[in-house]
Amino acid sequence: MISKLSTLTLSLLRELGGLVWMMRETVSEIGERTALHRAPFRRVDFFCESQRVGVGSIPMIVLLSVFVGLTMALLTGYQLQFFGLVTLVPAVASVSFIREMGPLFTGIVLASRVGAAYTAELGAMTAGGEVNAIEGMGIGALRYLVAPRMLAIFCLTPCLTVISVVSGICGAAFISSLMLQISYGYFYNQVVTNLLVKDMTAGIVKSFLFGAIIGLVACYKGLAVRGGAAGVGAATTSSVVTAITVVIACDSFCNIFIVTFFP
Repeated sequence: MISKLSTLTLSLLRELGGLVWMMRETVSEIGERTALHRAPFRRVDFFCESQRVGVGSIPMIVLLSVFVGLTMALLTGYQLQFFGLVTLVPAVASVSFIREMGPLFTGIVLASRVGAAYTAELGAMTAGGEVNAIEGMGIGALRYLVAPRMLAIFCLTPCLTVISVVSGICGAAFISSLMLQISYGYFYNQVVTNLLVKDMTAGIVKSFLFGAIIGLVACYKGLAVRGGAAGVGAATTSSVVTAITVVIACDSFCNIFIVTFFP
């Protein structure tokens, strides 16, 4: 048992060290390029990645958020009916989505959809020797391949979180009007009344953090591929599992921090 725990601990520390090294080297390469008054990467690459991360993820996020909002409002309403508190459904749905479910579901969707794509692309390039060729031409592979991807997912995750929150609240409002006899006007008033600035701030901060985690893990797993096509598949699976696990764990620690210091 001690041997297995030691091996697991060393593996986790090795992965963490690799993530920190990649982040440091990426920032260093971007800083060196910027100091020479040159763009660290091509703008067209950033906009292409932004389109794939943002526009391409909207349908899945909207669909998932609407159905989760429907289910949550319906089940919560039926439980609160026994206590005569069905009018609390709008407050519960809105606060839950903006503080917890919106950022979390957005992070899970991006880790499954975009993170897997990043890892597969960079893994195929690593296994095929393209990354070494780029470095051999004197081009910083990290700033050229990693920076636009990480910046795109970091900037677009809050935007997708807002879309998720709005979609989930709209789904909750629809089922509340259809099944719980709560009018849209009352639902809207309760949402506006119960949402606080700290709730919105918590959701946005979480989304930025989740975007950075997903991009960092996905790019690192792709550049650390070993073993050809089999290694690419294993790295893609590991990337999705690791990103989702870290996102959920980070969400839990963020909630503990918020409840402790900003009750």
